[in-house]
Amino acid sequence: MKIAYWIVAALLALLYLYSGAIKVVRSKDQLRPMMGWIDTVPLKLVRLIGTLEVLGAVGLILPPLTGVAPGFALAAAIGLVVVQIGAISLHVSRGEVKLIGLNIVLFVLAGVAIWLSTTWF
Repeated sequence: MKIAYWIVAALLALLYLYSGAIKVVRSKDQLRPMMGWIDTVPLKLVRLIGTLEVLGAVGLILPPLTGVAPGFALAAAIGLVVVQIGAISLHVSRGEVKLIGLNIVLFVLAGVAIWLSTTWF
């Protein structure tokens, strides 16, 4: 179970570190080609989502790695599920159902991380 958790957590962490970091540092003009929804959401909310993604990625890795408050990994995984629920809702409301494939994969992986963290910790 530990190996499975680390594989899932590493995949999620890499994806969310990248995704979150670009939302935090890039301008709206730089994000627009990658994210068609960027003009429908205030930039402060985009920055908040990016920050939550980075914190979620760190929360999946750092607490179990250090052994300090490993329960935070469960909270991080739950938070990432919530982020994906929001992302899927946004895409569906914009009629972009064809674009939610990656969101569903990330939702499922975060759900697996929840399950693995409850069986391991």
